[in-house]
Amino acid sequence: MTDVETRAPRADAARNRDTLLTVATRVFMSADAEPSMRAIAREAGVGIATLYRHFPTRESLVDAVYRDQVVRLTTGARELLGHLPPASAMRRWMDLFGDWIATKNGMLETLLAMIESGEIAHVRTRTELLAAITTILDAGRAAGDLRSDVSPEDIAASLIGIFTVAPRPQHEAKASRLLNLLMDGLRTTARPT
Repeated sequence: MTDVETRAPRADAARNRDTLLTVATRVFMSADAEPSMRAIAREAGVGIATLYRHFPTRESLVDAVYRDQVVRLTTGARELLGHLPPASAMRRWMDLFGDWIATKNGMLETLLAMIESGEIAHVRTRTELLAAITTILDAGRAAGDLRSDVSPEDIAASLIGIFTVAPRPQHEAKASRLLNLLMDGLRTTARPT
């Protein structure tokens, strides 16, 4: 390899990529259908060539957004536990999960095709997400905050159900109310009313 091949990306190129990833996530989250690559570039304030330089195909952009969201969920569990009690960390993590589900709005067709073709390992993602839930559950059980008879699969299924009937961002208030009800059921003692 030459020095050029091993060099880290320039600071402006790294910033552009991060901006594109952030904007694409936001655009996908608020879209009812898959937005054009041109719309994402325009929203990010860059030219279409800059978008394609970082993400040569729609699939590469969807893959990057999807993986970024999974990393946010898996690292988010540990980060939240670092500064919140387990029950509060669980509730905040549920919001991160809702963001992840909402992001799929504008990339669903491409994402499903990528899962079908094996480009995205859905089973691996499921395992990573269940491990994140387990991390918070274990901390909550040790602290006496969260019930011991609830499995990570129970929580994941409940979250999918909530965000199916109250998709974000359109039904934010309803989703929040349902998440709070779920949290009341996960606590070892009921919260005072």
